[in-house]
Amino acid sequence: MSLVRYQPWNSMDQLRREMGRMLDGHSSTEEGSNIATSDWIPAVDIQETEKEFILHADIPGVEPDDIDVHMEDGMLSIKGERHSETKEEGEGYKRIERNRGTFYRRFSLPDTANADKISAKSNNGVLEITIPKQEKAQARKIKVK
Repeated sequence: MSLVRYQPWNSMDQLRREMGRMLDGHSSTEEGSNIATSDWIPAVDIQETEKEFILHADIPGVEPDDIDVHMEDGMLSIKGERHSETKEEGEGYKRIERNRGTFYRRFSLPDTANADKISAKSNNGVLEITIPKQEKAQARKIKVK
């Protein structure tokens, strides 16, 4: 007999995602914003230093060619896909827990983010996106003649 860890909320989370897809074709994040349908959502850490913002996203099994990082109108988008492994006949899976398919995350960036110098690299299943800061445009008074 094998020991299986009981995680009651996994089934509820999956049911919520499936119902959301069925009803309106969208998933909802904790922030309350609607995003495009995703099969899974990678965990992301965001760090701010004096000179830059750094995002770390856990995306194990995703090839760098399958990741799209896009910046437009102050929104940073990360899209990608983890492909299914080919299954051989007769392997007899009892349980499949690893997520497959597409993911999509969006982040609103402050005015100090320098969109022209964003860089991204993937290493050991962690995507690192570095967003340098630029000086915020200072408000100035314009004299009317």
